[in-house]
Amino acid sequence: MRRWRGVGEDDGAAHTDFGITRLETGGGTATHVHSFEEGFHVLDGEVLLATPEATVHLVAGDYGVIPIGVPHRWTAVGDHGAAWADLFTPPARARHGGDTYRVPELPEREPVRVDPRDPRTRSFGAISPGHMDKDGQSQELLAVSASMRTALLVYSGITLKMMVDSDLGATLGTLFMVQYEPDGKAGPHDHPLEEAYLITEGEVRATFDGDEHLLREGDIAWAAVGTVHSFAATGAPVRWLETQAPQMPPRHAYRFVRDWEYLTERLEEEL
Repeated sequence: MRRWRGVGEDDGAAHTDFGITRLETGGGTATHVHSFEEGFHVLDGEVLLATPEATVHLVAGDYGVIPIGVPHRWTAVGDHGAAWADLFTPPARARHGGDTYRVPELPEREPVRVDPRDPRTRSFGAISPGHMDKDGQSQELLAVSASMRTALLVYSGITLKMMVDSDLGATLGTLFMVQYEPDGKAGPHDHPLEEAYLITEGEVRATFDGDEHLLREGDIAWAAVGTVHSFAATGAPVRWLETQAPQMPPRHAYRFVRDWEYLTERLEEEL
């Protein structure tokens, strides 16, 4: 197993340790626990994840959360190992041994697949491009009963699908998929939280505190608390995995520049 950290303490992040882990064919870990929450999304291959509840056979598109202190073990299966994006929050600290502790081994169990209707895999889910299709949300096209768990958020050419969140059992961070249509854009804004982005398809023009970047498939970026950022598609659909840590507050999660510019104009008229 090896992990590439894209965002962490060395970058100034206080809540976000975001990276990509790869487990080679035949590889695996001992059973262990973390003093951080671990959310993940499988990008490639197959892997077994054992927890006290079940041993789950994960494939590309699956995601899940491992709460703080829950024993777990990773084992590679398939012909070419597996890779997954993961969010550790709070960040794993090198000065504390990576905040990871060896514990007694979990028993061997027959693996089960991710099934949103099976309570043994209630900490997991699966996403595909079809789940981002706003026209595919009728009950007969859904594998489970329609609810907030299956809901899409659609606005200004943007589609958002929650993955790892409080409903799945996470308490500190979230992972979700974002898709911009060719005319999709989000104006300059900032948050009282940190965000990280892994572009999985297409390209997007992004601005962070006035610096513009063209992000393409495989690129990672992040925004610290108070970083003013915006996004605009470049004429074709673009999709990315996004994380937030801590979780979004119930109010005042977005501070849009245009709204406060509007207030400034009103005050100039009134005063």
